[in-house]
Amino acid sequence: MFSRSRRRRASPALFLAAVRRRWPWLLLAAAVLATMLVLFRQPLAGWLWPANRIDLLLAEGDWALAEGRLDRADGQGARQKFEAALALDGDRREAREGLARVGLAALRQARDAIARRQWEPARRQLALAEALEVPRAQLEAERARLRRAEAAGTDLEALRARAQAALAANSPEEALPLFARWLSLQPEDTAALEGREDALSMLLQHARQALQAQDLAAAARWIAQVRGYDPGHVELPDVQSGFAQALDTELRGAGRDLAGGRLDAATARLLALRAAAPEEPAVAAAAQRAAEAQAAHALRRSADFHFDAAQRVLAQARELAPDAAAVVAAGRELARDREAARLRGKGAGTPQAAVRLRRSLQEMEAAWQRGAWIAPPGASAYDHLRTAQALAPDDPRVAAAARRLQARARDCAEAALRGNRLGQAQECHDAWQALAPRDPELAAVRQRLAQRWLAVGEERLRAGELEVAARALASARRLDPRSEGLDAFAERLERARSSR
Repeated sequence: MFSRSRRRRASPALFLAAVRRRWPWLLLAAAVLATMLVLFRQPLAGWLWPANRIDLLLAEGDWALAEGRLDRADGQGARQKFEAALALDGDRREAREGLARVGLAALRQARDAIARRQWEPARRQLALAEALEVPRAQLEAERARLRRAEAAGTDLEALRARAQAALAANSPEEALPLFARWLSLQPEDTAALEGREDALSMLLQHARQALQAQDLAAAARWIAQVRGYDPGHVELPDVQSGFAQALDTELRGAGRDLAGGRLDAATARLLALRAAAPEEPAVAAAAQRAAEAQAAHALRRSADFHFDAAQRVLAQARELAPDAAAVVAAGRELARDREAARLRGKGAGTPQAAVRLRRSLQEMEAAWQRGAWIAPPGASAYDHLRTAQALAPDDPRVAAAARRLQARARDCAEAALRGNRLGQAQECHDAWQALAPRDPELAAVRQRLAQRWLAVGEERLRAGELEVAARALASARRLDPRSEGLDAFAERLERARSSR
């Protein structure tokens, strides 16, 4: 009893002695732990508490606002932080209020820049305030202050003379920036307004001449310049209508070329159209169709063992739509055809070839059983089938194996979609497309799969897993570049990533 009591009294003393002996190591461990927490607090927070990602962005936005970092290209500005929070949760009131506060801070910074006679910084801050929809009256008051300050320090007579001289020399592109500067200082000046109208009319005349010469890219360039200076110019609608008609005529011509099998002519038209109207959905859709036709043509040339010609055709398809699923698949197919031809040249019809044929069909079955549909290259079910087709293209066993593998790939894609196993559905879809690229059922499955990838991306974006969301977006875009909601999701993801 006595000894136990002594041990209890001695325990604190022994503990303190042990601490005194080991205190340098304990201090070092505490310092390392503190350093790790400082360095990795954000990744750990994102991993352990993904729901706190929005709160972290809001706090970082408040801190950036307090430091005066309103808008930064590296994503560390207050605007980028609040916009990223809003991308993750569009209903978050604090994010919207934060953006409003950034706008008001931009107005204050513009006022300070005007007082220091720093015109460009002042204009940048006013543009930021306008983008963030500050009250119009406050914005216009600061713009008027900027105009008065600039006018006081500018030789207006010299500016007017330069603008009018450029106009008289028939140099509208030189004159327009000068008139824009003049009008920024004196918005109601009649001479400046009339001079700008004359310069814009000259540009539109250039656009009409380009349309007559069927140079749509040049016409688009002139029209865009006019629209940038004055989207309400009285002559603009007529020229834009002429451009739309010319665009439609060329699109219909490209469609006729495509339907008539004149793929080179269709490709040339569409490349010119894309240079003239890169954002036009009808042009993008026509380019996609032409790329798919070129990819199919490349496969036909490859099947006839004209591999160099097939490669040239495939290069045209890639120029039109490099990420189209049919184009990507055709690239894989061509590479495999070359390899199969090499194998076939090593002794088709010999006893050794018969042994290789039997082994290839057996390996195809084994690869299918383990789920290796189209990857890894050289060891997939599809690759083994292609080897068998190269060794004996007319053998009934090979034809039966091809039909069997195609049916299995189709069933696998459908079953994986029903079970929401998108990775497997993707692989089975790719194998199905490689086996039967013109199967009419493929399009519907491709669209469904693209929408599922978008849904996954949306879920991961809300959880703050931005890289996973980006991979899901890439998968959806590769499957169906025209998938509904693709562009809107890409914009939200970019806003969220900009704050990283």
